[in-house]
Amino acid sequence: MLNYVEFFDKGVALCPDRTFLVDGDVRMTFAETARLTHRIAAGLLAAGVGPDDPVATMAPNTAAGYTCQWGIIRSGAPWLPVNVRNGIEENLEVLQRMRARFLFFDSSLTDEACRILAEVPTLRAAVCIDAAAAGCPALESWLPPDDGSTGTYHERGPRDVVSIPTTSGTSGRVKGVQLSNASFAAGIANYLALMPYDVAPVTLAVAPLTHGAGYFAGTTIPLGGAIVMHRDTDPGSVLAAIGEHRITTLFVPPTLLYGMLAHPRVREHDYSSLRYVISGAAPLSETRLREAIEVFGPVFCQNYSQTEAPVTVAFMTPRQHVEALADPASEGRLRSVGTEAPFARFAIMDDDGALLGPGERGEIVVRGELVMNGYFEDPEQTAAVSAHGWHHTGDVGVVDDDGYLYVVDRKKDMIISGGFNVYPGEVEQVIWSHPGVLDCAVVGAPDEKWGERVVAVVEAEEGVEIDAAALRRSLRERLGGVKAPKEVLLWERLPRSGNGKVLKREIRRRFWQGLDRSI
Repeated sequence: MLNYVEFFDKGVALCPDRTFLVDGDVRMTFAETARLTHRIAAGLLAAGVGPDDPVATMAPNTAAGYTCQWGIIRSGAPWLPVNVRNGIEENLEVLQRMRARFLFFDSSLTDEACRILAEVPTLRAAVCIDAAAAGCPALESWLPPDDGSTGTYHERGPRDVVSIPTTSGTSGRVKGVQLSNASFAAGIANYLALMPYDVAPVTLAVAPLTHGAGYFAGTTIPLGGAIVMHRDTDPGSVLAAIGEHRITTLFVPPTLLYGMLAHPRVREHDYSSLRYVISGAAPLSETRLREAIEVFGPVFCQNYSQTEAPVTVAFMTPRQHVEALADPASEGRLRSVGTEAPFARFAIMDDDGALLGPGERGEIVVRGELVMNGYFEDPEQTAAVSAHGWHHTGDVGVVDDDGYLYVVDRKKDMIISGGFNVYPGEVEQVIWSHPGVLDCAVVGAPDEKWGERVVAVVEAEEGVEIDAAALRRSLRERLGGVKAPKEVLLWERLPRSGNGKVLKREIRRRFWQGLDRSI
């Protein structure tokens, strides 16, 4: 099995002189990028960074920041990605809890870097990737001379840790997810088996490359895939960039996709280069999915995975979407996330560890090389999610007779109202279909009569006014008295994470604040 960096080197060997990274006016070929990664790796070893010393990157989507990521991986040290869209307090917790030893940061984050240097005691040194800042050298002055050698770095095997992304899940506590060479190799194998290319891939990097978007971008590198950095999340600029750069591959979280579809000029751009538009990170509105296929063509994919089992567990290909749309008997599959990826296994399990059959609802569990080694220095949590020989996702799902997986909700998000189980995802699908709704979240709020009452918090499209009372009546007609929200609230903006996920726990906390119970 190849180590992750060897997939990068395949791209270098295939087309050394092809442009690999595009960042504004900056163009870097595969060969140029590879040389820089060797110098970064050599610099880390000269600085005393060992194979168990996490090295962090904290930068927006830039060519220099992405190159540092590969330099860290090449050195054999674990790469610790830091999401710049998170708040400084959360990123401080990430760096402290994971005991970061070295930091590469962008000068736009100098204030944050100053705090990190002062408050993360394990840090040995830091380098600013684009200019001297915060008392730290610029990358160019820190790098050892380019002597043309490839260097000797820390030896790493298939199950050695390559990266430690972090996740808070439903608990709110940061956990370090230890991903191995085998995890990434399985992810690349799944992706390329499911998404073949008839042209050289070009990925538009809009979502942070430190997270899911980076995993997907990395899978095209062995094919000589180029990556275009795009720091602007304005939907209109994303739409224009597709045609300008002849983008083949775009990973978008649902929130950005909804904004793109709602843009007044969405049908005026050229999308003929697109091969795959991938949605992941959160459930997708079936109504918007249909619209996306109409606008962008038969290129839409849905992906199911999580940080602990990255890239692809289940996948809905463009062909499967087209087939579901063409056959009324199969259109319900549009609500699924597809079928099992070639190099992964999923199943549905009850609370006692028994595997369930088609149509039975339970927790989604996963097996395969892609699953993490465990949580960083957290054997208790690792054991909890590894019970019965499967990785437990915390998601509730069901599999139909044809093997299509449907994600119903997060296990801990389930609302028990009047003794009945209500899954917010089912209610949200109906709300998303209402005209003018950009996004929504359904949570349980305390109620003396029902124990929990179903509450919908709705964000309208820009310039649209929604009648909350009329929406509530419509939902009651469609969902019945148990599932329909007892209350519909209109918020200007829903709280979101740096990855664009709606933070349900933040919404829920507002209703339960000050109480001695949370269920």
